Amino acid sequence: MSDIATAEEASAGVDMSPDSGINELQGLTPEEQERQRQEWQQELAKIEEEIRTMREVLANKQKKAGDLKRKLGYTVWKEFQDDMSQGIRNVRESNVYQKTESIVKTTAEKTTSILGGLGSSVSSKLGQLKNSESFRSFEERVGSAYENVKTKVVTSRSNSTQSFDDALREADGSRKGSVGGITPASTPTIPEEKPLS
Repeated sequence: MSDIATAEEASAGVDMSPDSGINELQGLTPEEQERQRQEWQQELAKIEEEIRTMREVLANKQKKAGDLKRKLGYTVWKEFQDDMSQGIRNVRESNVYQKTESIVKTTAEKTTSILGGLGSSVSSKLGQLKNSESFRSFEERVGSAYENVKTKVVTSRSNSTQSFDDALREADGSRKGSVGGITPASTPTIPEEKPLS
């Protein structure tokens, strides 16, 4: 027989690739080739049956193991937690994790030192701002407006005739009215001496 497949073998659906086993049949008569194929078919069927049997045995053993775990109080959640814990331990013990942890720690230290310097710089600037003339002027204005509102609220609470909003408007109006002699239009207020009728 030659190494070149005949037209009959190609048309019969015989795989002629080098890894098909066809090379093992070369040099055999057609009857011997057929006998060899039948032996391989029988061996294949036997192995496939053994695989099915092993899968059944494995499934039964897995079921038995599950029953025993249930009786012992092992839950799926407990097994999951144990597996996760073991996985985390394995990761922490790995060299990659150790190197990464070292890099993160170094980066955190550098970031802390940079932010610490930035914080002290901002504190210093705020201290300078607080001591500036414009901040003091602003602080005085806010303080006097607060005192005016507080006075109005305290007096209005004793008489219960003026609301907090009214007191704010009145304080705002008196502050604006004193600027340049212009008085804004405002809602009339009820004098505190007169009771409501």
